[in-house]
Amino acid sequence: MQSGILHESYLYLLARWDRFIDALTIHVSLSVLALLIATVICIPLGIWSARTRRFSSWTINLVSALRVLPSLAILVLMLPYLGLGFTPALVALTILACPPILINTYTGYRDVDPAVVEAAYGMGMTPGQVLWWIESPLALPVVVAGLRTAAVEVVASATLAAFIGGGGLGEFIINGLGLNDMRSLLVGAVPVALLALLAEGLFALTERALRLAAQ
Repeated sequence: MQSGILHESYLYLLARWDRFIDALTIHVSLSVLALLIATVICIPLGIWSARTRRFSSWTINLVSALRVLPSLAILVLMLPYLGLGFTPALVALTILACPPILINTYTGYRDVDPAVVEAAYGMGMTPGQVLWWIESPLALPVVVAGLRTAAVEVVASATLAAFIGGGGLGEFIINGLGLNDMRSLLVGAVPVALLALLAEGLFALTERALRLAAQ
């Protein structure tokens, strides 16, 4: 029975190959762009928060509050301002990716041993050199752990972009659920699961390598 469903799903995929490639391209583009934008925003903000403790509490609390919002709710909130399509989906996914990146960046830089930093300053290093050569290598494994969490969440949540016309593999999942078509559901769900596992694996290997290098 299961092999029959898999075979039918395979034939379904072949018959809609061009549409699948388009959906996969949009899904990956949404995920990668959201992760990149969130990284560019949140890593500097996380470093700044770790260095200015008086402002860190409200920054972290504000970003942490975003984590309790369901992914679909964020997407819906974009509708009145950005309408339907790729852009609101990208904005919503970027917002979703921000909390784990910012919080882990803040934690990673905050937990750098002050004695190590003081020793670096004692050797005559400038603040920029201390940040780049001392603090960043020690904090980077924690930052990458945040990127790993964000990447998995974004890849999985990008399926919801189809609800607001953003495209992606979620279209196959929505069609499968709406039409009770297991073939369409599998064609959408299996690649999303594989993409999430791929992102998890790549970032996990990177994090492990960085931790070993920092020892």
